[in-house]
Amino acid sequence: MAGGRGLETPFGMLYSTNITPDPKTGIGRYSFGAFDRAMRKGVTADGTHMYPAMPYPSYAKMSPDDMYALYVYLMKGVAPVDSPNRPSGIGFPFNQRWTLAFWNEMFLDSPPFVADAGKGEVWNRGAYLVQGLGHCGACHTPRGIGFQERAMSDTDGSGETFLAGSKVEEWNAVNLRGLGDVDDTVELLKTGQNRFGTVSGSMTEVIHNSTQNFTDADLVAIATYLGGLPTDQPRAPRPAPPDTGIPAAMFTTRGGLAYAQFCADCHRLNGAGVAKVFPPLGGNPTVAAKDPSTLVHITLTGWATAQTQAHARVFTMPGFARLGDDEIADILSFVRASWGGGAAPVTAAQVKGARATLDPKVDTRSFDTPRIADVLKEPNAAQLVRGMRLNTETHTLLPKNVGNVLNCSSCHLNAGTVADGSPYVGVSAFFPSYAPRAGREITLEDRINGCFLRSMNGKPLAKDSDDMKAMVAYFDWMKRETKPEDKVEGRGVGKISQTIKPDTENGAKVYAAQCAVCHGSNGEGIKDAAGAFVYPPLWGDQSFNIGAGMARTYTAAAFVKRNMPIGFHGGFPLGQGGLTDQEAVDVAEYFSHMPRPDFAPKVNDWPKDKKPADARY
Repeated sequence: MAGGRGLETPFGMLYSTNITPDPKTGIGRYSFGAFDRAMRKGVTADGTHMYPAMPYPSYAKMSPDDMYALYVYLMKGVAPVDSPNRPSGIGFPFNQRWTLAFWNEMFLDSPPFVADAGKGEVWNRGAYLVQGLGHCGACHTPRGIGFQERAMSDTDGSGETFLAGSKVEEWNAVNLRGLGDVDDTVELLKTGQNRFGTVSGSMTEVIHNSTQNFTDADLVAIATYLGGLPTDQPRAPRPAPPDTGIPAAMFTTRGGLAYAQFCADCHRLNGAGVAKVFPPLGGNPTVAAKDPSTLVHITLTGWATAQTQAHARVFTMPGFARLGDDEIADILSFVRASWGGGAAPVTAAQVKGARATLDPKVDTRSFDTPRIADVLKEPNAAQLVRGMRLNTETHTLLPKNVGNVLNCSSCHLNAGTVADGSPYVGVSAFFPSYAPRAGREITLEDRINGCFLRSMNGKPLAKDSDDMKAMVAYFDWMKRETKPEDKVEGRGVGKISQTIKPDTENGAKVYAAQCAVCHGSNGEGIKDAAGAFVYPPLWGDQSFNIGAGMARTYTAAAFVKRNMPIGFHGGFPLGQGGLTDQEAVDVAEYFSHMPRPDFAPKVNDWPKDKKPADARY
């Protein structure tokens, strides 16, 4: 409560003030009368007018008893902090605070809340909390020419301006009127997410610091009040069932292919998301909103879930500012067309404008991420798209060749386009090449089939089959100008020192904390509501066999170090990696040595070269 937080306004930067009971720099010398005047009138003890960024027009609705309780808490329940207030960054003429007396005269309505006798106790409690203490209208009600909220309650003006939605710092503060299902609203305010999506922007802090701590009765009251407010704005469509399939435009448009590359690992090809981890897109109000500002903002700058008692682990979405304005517009237009209930496309100009305002940080790593959408320019586009899909939907499209539920993209992230995530960039330039495990020179087709036999625990593809040709064509497209002697940055999964000794007991703890949410507490993977695997098993009959490279501790550790978990931080493109070397080795030893299928041809491995020390056989 010591203040100093920057608050951006259209007129310059304001800083929150010290409201600890420190007598020198805080409010320790305030009488209750002075405190009450500050809260209701926006005038400090020394007569200085506050800017209405401090929501005193809302706090004016508080009951006398609640105002006194708040005063006692701040004076007796908060430790005093000696922290001088920062001067504001408001320039002339708006720095003339005396003019705010006229603002108050025009816009401030200070009587306490009066219950509506025609409504029930629960509705009135919700109205009191929303209009007053919660000051929800400060963000969710449109502002007028004087930067005033155009309505302070549902009885002001036309009656449907209050909480009808507004734009705040390039966020779309959504329409709260007629939210509908009480349980959905309660869950969102309690946990930061529900079946429709998750909160974003400053609302994550509202959930973390405030509403998750409300009593259930007060949350129900708020939800009842908001749900009962009439609205002329249609709500987002209900979420589509998770088995509705993949939009037809996914593989025929630039936006669809870019979505498949950059978004599907978290939001899935069918837009269903991952329950309690990554939000669904179908029925998501952010996706369907008339104003796409929040969607654009999140895409440019990133996002993080609210940390709550119900969801202590914070999941992140990196900012995609590295993509061009047209690329982002293509992706978001595809998303809105597929799951937004007819929402209008997003234009490159809208993205450009938001980028100029937000000035997002751009990841400058030199690894050149291929744009799969560019395959549409090629004469064999259909074959290349098939090759890409065989990587991302392997066990679905090739059930006779895949003996478990893995896809190529389980290890080759984002369809083989992620640095240090076993990317396909340049790979075909290095084949044919000598393979120590085989003890001979192998072709690219041999290498692909090695994955089918080991990682997929399945059967090889016929080398002359259309599907093998499609996979090879996809690799060749990613070769570009690479020559056999070239060094491709980000190739493979990197290395990790084998001098690090694994601690399996700690590996089990790391797994439970960081991996189980996606791969199951017993390594069984997780499924969606339709029974389809979302993320694969890490051990057991449906996982890779002991002949796979991932069954080796230090190979698995290098992959984990750079690629797992996803959604861990804000790094492009998946927020992947972030464990220490020791943690990566520990958890790799733990899961790689769990029971998994045998590999009978293992007796033929390394016929001429020394077998790696961490081989499983």
